[in-house]
Amino acid sequence: MDIVANLSMLFTELPLLERVHAASAAGFNAVEIQFPYDVPAIQLKEELQRCGMPLVLMNLPAGDLMQGGNGIACDPQMRPQFANALDEALSYALMVRPRMVNVLAGRVPEGGSRGRALATLAANLLDAAQAFDRLGIKVLCEAINPIDMPGFLINTPEHLRDLLTEVKHSNCFAQLDVYHMARQGISTEQALAVLGDSVAHVQFADYPGRGEPGSGEVDFAAMHYALQRAGYQGALAAEYRPTGTTVESLAWLQQAPFQHS
Repeated sequence: MDIVANLSMLFTELPLLERVHAASAAGFNAVEIQFPYDVPAIQLKEELQRCGMPLVLMNLPAGDLMQGGNGIACDPQMRPQFANALDEALSYALMVRPRMVNVLAGRVPEGGSRGRALATLAANLLDAAQAFDRLGIKVLCEAINPIDMPGFLINTPEHLRDLLTEVKHSNCFAQLDVYHMARQGISTEQALAVLGDSVAHVQFADYPGRGEPGSGEVDFAAMHYALQRAGYQGALAAEYRPTGTTVESLAWLQQAPFQHS
């Protein structure tokens, strides 16, 4: 398995483009970036190529979600904004060629119904899955815990499974975030029992604290074993907040189970 550095959370001591080389020098196999759009796509492409680092994942633009708003993916009134975000992501992806893109579900609008929000999200995911399928790029959606992000539409593996069933497209997959599951008392094994082979990407951080492996209580050996048993062949992406500098937080990278992934 490729061990991936999430450059939106790691190496933040450096400007974004410089983080690509830092991740390579630290021993990562690839990178992902939550929202790379402030960097011109050609510049990111050139730096990825210079460092020999694949871009595994990026997110579609999510509106005001990261600033505490509802985002755009599940709001029925924001369908035009989602279409614009999809166009922006497609244009950027044509240049940087990520393996996958992630659609953040967002929060249920105040006064809105959960059912209508789910229908809107499914329709938007279908549009994205169809559009990115032509580029050979997978579309993902993930469950995020409602403690850190109150009101978020998709929280559990069951929510995610039912959403994928509603979308019914071969290019729409699950992203499994080990931290968000642990925050809700859900193990990797339990999540995989629900999601099965729909999981195309895995992110991790320890819990509590969302720090590096070893800073909390998550059993990463058990995580790795569960993924192996499930036949998972994708990447493992480090999406944590270092307790010190990023370099100081990387002892786990030389330890099992990550060393032999």
